Amino acid sequence: MLQQLAIGVDLGGTTVKTGLIDSDGKILAQSKLPTLAEENPQAVIGQIVKSIQEVLQHANGRTVAGIGIGSPGLIQNPGGIVKSPPNINNWDVVPLADEISKVFKMRVEVDNDANVAAIAEAKFGAGKDHPNFLFIIWGTGIGGGIIMNNQIYRGLSGGAGEVGHISINYDGLLCNCGTKGCVEAYVGQKHLSKRTIEKLKSNPKSKILELVGGDLEKISPVYISKAAEAGDALANEILVEAGTLLGVMIGGVMNTLDFRVTVIGGGVSAVGDFVYQAIHRSVLSNVQKPLRDGIKIVRAQLGNDAGIFGAAGMVI
Repeated sequence: MLQQLAIGVDLGGTTVKTGLIDSDGKILAQSKLPTLAEENPQAVIGQIVKSIQEVLQHANGRTVAGIGIGSPGLIQNPGGIVKSPPNINNWDVVPLADEISKVFKMRVEVDNDANVAAIAEAKFGAGKDHPNFLFIIWGTGIGGGIIMNNQIYRGLSGGAGEVGHISINYDGLLCNCGTKGCVEAYVGQKHLSKRTIEKLKSNPKSKILELVGGDLEKISPVYISKAAEAGDALANEILVEAGTLLGVMIGGVMNTLDFRVTVIGGGVSAVGDFVYQAIHRSVLSNVQKPLRDGIKIVRAQLGNDAGIFGAAGMVI
């Protein structure tokens, strides 16, 4: 098959990361620019255009199939309209695909950053051999995407895959979305750090405190995981509980979609294997018996480049 080229743009609140990608999953050129999110949509669009221009010159005259953009916020498709992305000032409703296609005269696709990361793992990463899987971004919050028959499933309005807002306790913790008991409110990075700080009050000898030099503001899942792997009982308890709760949600999705595979990415996904084992045990105990065979919990493979790969993957 003839190799294709595409441009992938990962639009973040701080940085615009853009890459020229070939269909074998190789990054041929990259650009990284400040988003200028504190200014206005036109300033941000200007940075996107500049970053595309920087990598496009490395195509050396070869045809580029199109431009894909992963963006925070609600995305209306068709049309690539980005609505109210967080952390970008004065941005209400912007037809981003139209704005970019006017400049470059080629196909432009835009999607939610979680969907884009799912597409990345489906085309180039841990999901390549799995036509159907649930993708989870485990970070500050819990995001997700659904890959069905090798395609992203967006739902009626593009909001499918928001698994972080599945409630695991109808009268539980209040989530930022306004609903009680969302799994995000229990296992998102902020909650894990907050819960750890509370527990350290009665566990002052925990290795977690040693790893952060006594600075509670530095506490994050990375340090909790390191402490657990060094044998710290408190750290192990906190992360096993988080994995168990995440598994409750995943089990519910597996029951609903009749899937077997979950791919987990995001900052918190770097936790140790023992957490993945806890997730796996929890999923098995929360799915119907006939669905238990073949249940897999897999680490994402593409890390910080997932946004670029997935955006490019929308057009090749």
